[in-house]
Amino acid sequence: MTERLMLLDSASLYFRAFYGVPDTVKAPDGRPVNAVRGFLDMIAKLVATYEPTHLVACWDDDWRPQWRVDLIPSYKAHRVAEAVAAAPDVEEVPDPLEIQVPVIREALGVLGIPIVGAAEHEADDVIGTLASTSTVPVDVITGDRDLFQLVDDSRGIRVIYTGRGMSKLEELTDTAIVTKYGILPSQYADFAAMRGDASDGLPGVAGVGEKTAATLLAAHGDLAGIRRAAEAGEGMSAGVRTKVLSAADYLDVAPRVVEVVRDLPLPEVDARITAPDDAELATLAKAWSLGSSATRAAEALSARA
Repeated sequence: MTERLMLLDSASLYFRAFYGVPDTVKAPDGRPVNAVRGFLDMIAKLVATYEPTHLVACWDDDWRPQWRVDLIPSYKAHRVAEAVAAAPDVEEVPDPLEIQVPVIREALGVLGIPIVGAAEHEADDVIGTLASTSTVPVDVITGDRDLFQLVDDSRGIRVIYTGRGMSKLEELTDTAIVTKYGILPSQYADFAAMRGDASDGLPGVAGVGEKTAATLLAAHGDLAGIRRAAEAGEGMSAGVRTKVLSAADYLDVAPRVVEVVRDLPLPEVDARITAPDDAELATLAKAWSLGSSATRAAEALSARA
């Protein structure tokens, strides 16, 4: 069996499950379990389709790290439900989803899937570290385009992008990134910093969209090269030069916010897939009315054990 590590961007997936599965099914205590069931169905499909031997659920221990906010105060600011001093801010999460998150964690435990997070860091950073240090090929499962920067054919790292839905999964390789954006994966963080991302509160360089950012990177290699060319007044129009120079303060810090951390001191976990215990699974499924979703996830994992 060829070894392969699958890394789940957990919050990205359970948010998608919550909005994609009707909330008509309830647990005995009355709480909806649509996100739980949808998340388990995703695991079943992903494991059956991409056949990993190792699986980790990567977690947002801090979805909006203060060090990123210190660099760009608008970072994810529109998603803050409550600011908390000396602790992670509370993210705006629909109540019917929030009460399902503990059940998702319980289900992962019963399925034998380790949960890995890191203080003061996002799941993206956990994924970046695990992917960068893996000795086997890696599939990153996410709806977050920022993780495209990790794609690396030479190391067997690809992104399975869920942004268009589970029925239209996209496999992002070096060639796919070049075809899609006209840049290399190694240029993606600089590309994203210039383009900006309203969903993350990143303003980008005013007046510079994806096409201009890609053209600049093709001509100058990276953001540092673009800024040197702008300062020298070479290799770009006067209008673009003005836009780049005007964004100097933002460009001083944006790369650090966009780039995922790749060297976190993470705990060692046994990520090899194992067959779930039938009795524990039955108890879980009955307690939360998870029905066939739990069964499908367990069957997919057992087939890879």
